[in-house]
Amino acid sequence: MRRDPSAAVGLGQHGSVLDRLRALSPAAVATGVAVFGASLFVFLQLRPDLLFADTTPAGGDMGAHVWGPAFLRDHLLPHGRLTGWAPDWYAGFPFPNFYFPVPTLLIVLVDWLPGMPYNVAFKLVSVLGLVSMPVAAWAFGHLARLPAPGPACLAVATVPFLFDRGFTIYGGNIPSTLAGEFSFSISLSLSLLFLGVLAQVLDTGRHRALAGVLLGLTFLSHVIPTFFAITAAVVMALVRPSVRAATRTAVVGVLAGLLGAFWALPFLANLPYTNDMGWEKITTYRENLLPYDGRWLVALAGVGAVGALLRRCRLGTVLTVMALVSALGFRFAPQGKIWNARLLPFWFLCLYLLAGLALAWLIQAVALAVRAGPQRDRVRRWATVAAPPAVLAATLTLVALPLQRLPGWMPFETTDTSFIPAWTAWNYSGYERKATADQYFGVVDTMAEVGRSNGCGRALWEYEPELNELGTPLALMLLPYWTDGCIGSLEGLYYESSATTPFNFLAASELSKRPSRPQRNLPYRDLDVATGVPHLQMLGVRYYMAFSAEAKSAAAAHPDLTLVASDGPYPVNYPEGVRDRSWDVYQVAGSSLVVPLGHEPVVVPGLKGSEKKWLEASVDWWNDEARADVPLAEDGPSAWARRAADDGVPPRRPVPPVEVSRIRTGDGRISFDLDRPGSPVLVRASYFPNWKASGAEGPWRVTPNLMVVVPTDDHVDLRYGYTPVDLAGFGLSGLGLAGAVVLWRRDRRRPADVDREPADDVDGWTGEGWDEEPAEPPQDGPRPGEPVPVGANRSED
Repeated sequence: MRRDPSAAVGLGQHGSVLDRLRALSPAAVATGVAVFGASLFVFLQLRPDLLFADTTPAGGDMGAHVWGPAFLRDHLLPHGRLTGWAPDWYAGFPFPNFYFPVPTLLIVLVDWLPGMPYNVAFKLVSVLGLVSMPVAAWAFGHLARLPAPGPACLAVATVPFLFDRGFTIYGGNIPSTLAGEFSFSISLSLSLLFLGVLAQVLDTGRHRALAGVLLGLTFLSHVIPTFFAITAAVVMALVRPSVRAATRTAVVGVLAGLLGAFWALPFLANLPYTNDMGWEKITTYRENLLPYDGRWLVALAGVGAVGALLRRCRLGTVLTVMALVSALGFRFAPQGKIWNARLLPFWFLCLYLLAGLALAWLIQAVALAVRAGPQRDRVRRWATVAAPPAVLAATLTLVALPLQRLPGWMPFETTDTSFIPAWTAWNYSGYERKATADQYFGVVDTMAEVGRSNGCGRALWEYEPELNELGTPLALMLLPYWTDGCIGSLEGLYYESSATTPFNFLAASELSKRPSRPQRNLPYRDLDVATGVPHLQMLGVRYYMAFSAEAKSAAAAHPDLTLVASDGPYPVNYPEGVRDRSWDVYQVAGSSLVVPLGHEPVVVPGLKGSEKKWLEASVDWWNDEARADVPLAEDGPSAWARRAADDGVPPRRPVPPVEVSRIRTGDGRISFDLDRPGSPVLVRASYFPNWKASGAEGPWRVTPNLMVVVPTDDHVDLRYGYTPVDLAGFGLSGLGLAGAVVLWRRDRRRPADVDREPADDVDGWTGEGWDEEPAEPPQDGPRPGEPVPVGANRSED
């Protein structure tokens, strides 16, 4: 007796695994071989021998991402928090309020598995989006009821996308992931899976809870692929024009929004306290959208797009529309926080998937053209069985040629060599296996000893491009990771997460001979230790790490810098040849975390709630030494003077001196004592609205991005807590969880109405004759007055 035809498109069908395996047709097995083979190929190219090696990942941003999950595991989760205060970078910043929590939390969860080293957990999660993308693409096609061999071709089509070398930082492919964008690839893979489940929701009315959860996970993994997922969801609803489709899509969207509210609401409410790096819009449109070496892809995708319209294929129509939307977004997106280059991965992914559809239809066309008399059905059947493995083999051969990892007996050669294998080995071999490991860990050990002998504190290190030899130019961002938080790094990875970021770059430029200056539109200065040291003091930086002869000479002559350690020399490969590099570590006098102010701050009306205005006023104040002793405030007591930001030299109102003692810090806590209350005190930690003071009024935000309190007691305690926005977000997410449970229970009891919707490819090959035996119509037949659904009689394969 044949199974219910709705099993071909349903989720959560019952039956033992053995029974389901026995029921698989040759076509289903061939599809499984193609999908599993595509994922396995990707995994093998990512060097499993290195992924399972207990070494610390390096390379690009990934070499600094190592800090985040470990901080969540060791400092936030033990206090029952998913987000909180991190003092290790940028004089403190909220984490992961402005970065994506799901990949970070997933690394922690994998790390908790028995016998699982943290480094291995991090590596495995970092490749999760890449390895799962073929499976997600197959699920998208299968759940959208695309006839075979379409879903398998979609899965295989993701492989050349992943190995595409046309972009290396925008997101989604292997190079971008190796550069540190693994959250993006995880989110992109989830978005494909979500769209497949959404197709089930629109066709059957079931699995609304699952779709909402998947969209929520997509959002909490990375916000940019979420735009792609939401736009595609709207298009999917529009190609099924009905009130029912719109309602179901809206229910899924509302549920996802509620589930992500605990992170989204504080994110949106606190955007004025973030930073805009000013990524410059790319304006070379044709070269990026239609690269010369990608003409074959555009042509094949064009065949897929035209075929989708002619065959009325809903999935192909969605991909076509999304390709156009992505291209138009790249072309017309204004200069802003969302870099238009971030839309290119969606353009290319849609092209590759459309190319996969074109291949599937070409295979169908060949099969339909066969005229073999009584053997016709058998020829077609075995054509679809052979198609997925054949497409996989051809695709993997073409992808593997530049990788130079083919077996020696294969008669293929290419002069095109991919950089992906070398980059993979560089990242996953880890800091420990670099030729410069003794240099890197020598500097780390020196700073750890400095912290033990001279006290813990923040450090600013001189920059030069050759620091990449250590594993990544960002390697020293891990100083707090290696020293258990004793030595912080003023610079950190999440550049947009703190309004203190611009002042780190300004100070680093003043204290480096060859600085990086990554943020646009800042008034950078060349090496000037005399100017840089007061800024180190202003930001509470305790140690300055220098290596250039010019920086060390100026530091040795500065009265507020004391040499406390040296390390090296180490050989370094400079463009002009190998030279030695030695590190000198200086302690900065007057860099205490909490200090009394000599003058009242001046409140500047109009700065509150404006990221741009605050940055402009703070940068002007930063570069004006005559105003350094009177900080500008966003708000404050009514007794403080009010002035416009550009109103010349602010009034100087001296305050009675006060002595600060017993400064203590902990997870989300800063406390100190005073000899008497009443005078304003500067806390050299980044301001954020979650800070609350007991024993003092405030805190208030002052330039460049620090905090001021006015003590009302001789002991002040600052704690990082929850705001009403945070609590509202948690409440809405709790409501979302309850809603997901309710929808899940209703979906389990709800009969699928799949027989009311036609299959995706209504004018194309429906699969008849591709099974071992002819399909039988449903016993109940169509409802009176309703058309017979095309393709509804297919078996599960």
